[in-house]
Amino acid sequence: MAGKYLIRTFGCQMNVHDSERLAGALEAEGMEPTDDVEQADVVLLNTCCIRENADNKLYGHLGHLKSVKDRHPGMQIAVGGCLAQKDRDLIQTRAPQVDAVFGTHNVSRAVDLLRAAAEGGGPVMEILDEARLLDDESALPVRRGLPYTAWVTIQIGCDNSCAFCIVPSVRGKEISRPFDGIVAEVEVLAGAGTVEVTLLGQNVNSYGRDLTRRRPLFAELLRAVGSVEGIRRVRYTSPHPKDLRPETIAAMAEVPTVCEHLHLPLQAGSDRVLAAMHRGYTGRRYLERLAGARAAVPDLAVTTDLIVGFPGETDDDFERTLEVVAEAEYDSAYTFLFSPRPGTEAGELPPERFVPADVAAERFERLRVVVERSALARHQGRIGRTEEVLVEGPSKRDPAVATGRTRQNKLVHFPVADGILPAAGTFADVVITAAAPHHLTGELVEITARPRHRVRIPVAVV
Repeated sequence: MAGKYLIRTFGCQMNVHDSERLAGALEAEGMEPTDDVEQADVVLLNTCCIRENADNKLYGHLGHLKSVKDRHPGMQIAVGGCLAQKDRDLIQTRAPQVDAVFGTHNVSRAVDLLRAAAEGGGPVMEILDEARLLDDESALPVRRGLPYTAWVTIQIGCDNSCAFCIVPSVRGKEISRPFDGIVAEVEVLAGAGTVEVTLLGQNVNSYGRDLTRRRPLFAELLRAVGSVEGIRRVRYTSPHPKDLRPETIAAMAEVPTVCEHLHLPLQAGSDRVLAAMHRGYTGRRYLERLAGARAAVPDLAVTTDLIVGFPGETDDDFERTLEVVAEAEYDSAYTFLFSPRPGTEAGELPPERFVPADVAAERFERLRVVVERSALARHQGRIGRTEEVLVEGPSKRDPAVATGRTRQNKLVHFPVADGILPAAGTFADVVITAAAPHHLTGELVEITARPRHRVRIPVAVV
């Protein structure tokens, strides 16, 4: 294969990392990236199906791509990811211009499927019903978006049965990567100059449960990865509150490289709604675990996920959510209106159980006010402090302003003298001078460490 490719990614960090692998595989075939769809010989859409409008987004993009392909008959279009896993041959039925369809379990086959479509003169589809061990996927070449930071998949799939979530259907059961293979991959990344890794899984707390039941492996993995020479920051996402163990909190408190940031999805504060969601905890139990984490880990930042308008949610249920959110005092939150997905328990409920759209929208706005109030208060508490910032590059709004993140994953903007920006991957000390609900503003004190990464990352090691 030769020419140029364009990948568009929808969804979570897992999809982003899958797209890095897809890009690496295409470049290993001699292809080059492009941002211009008119110049692309291969366009690959890596899809998500969590939200209700995911289908509309996909077919809207495919409709546009059809007109492009009509002008460039040699272009190939591929669709992969969660929506492809769910819809299967429906994609080619609705969009016959698609050349290849693959799912979440066979990312490594994308190039082969595109080649087969080109050689066979017709579209191909390959959807596997069973997830494989991650060895094949992790052995793919990877084109990482940022050379100083990396996603590291430790687990795929999910064994939970949340009523609103389609992930177990499209990602399969939990499968953990071998412990030593993960550590070896991080060692290779560190040797290439990566300074920050984020461990990825649908429920990282349960990592290793399919490998051994003798001990909590995730805490041991945090300690092992955090000890790799050259790694300065370790993050992880996403944990499940019911599985958050004291050993994990102890590792966060005791390993200097593990960042003081915990993303702990609440989803709802009402015990009745949590039970209907099958979340496995109550609002009070959640707050107790949160308090324990904050007591053990100084300066811990906490973020969360929240769903508004779950079927059957009453005014009293929502008031309880507001109370728990106010008590939790989050640093930030990802808030969503309930989106019914076919194939999930909640999505199959009768329409009369659904919260009216105007009621859900009003609740969403009230929740936003409570979240932003606590976020602003916590950010204002950082004014006057000197923060270690890992520089990401120029601000999108002002090229004379650098942007980066603290250990707590807070976004910081700071102007630079003479318009000379610190290189991406630089560590800098920044004194915080102002705060907003979603970011901090500061002044550069000094550069503490410059990037040591190479331009490209080699093939990941399993």
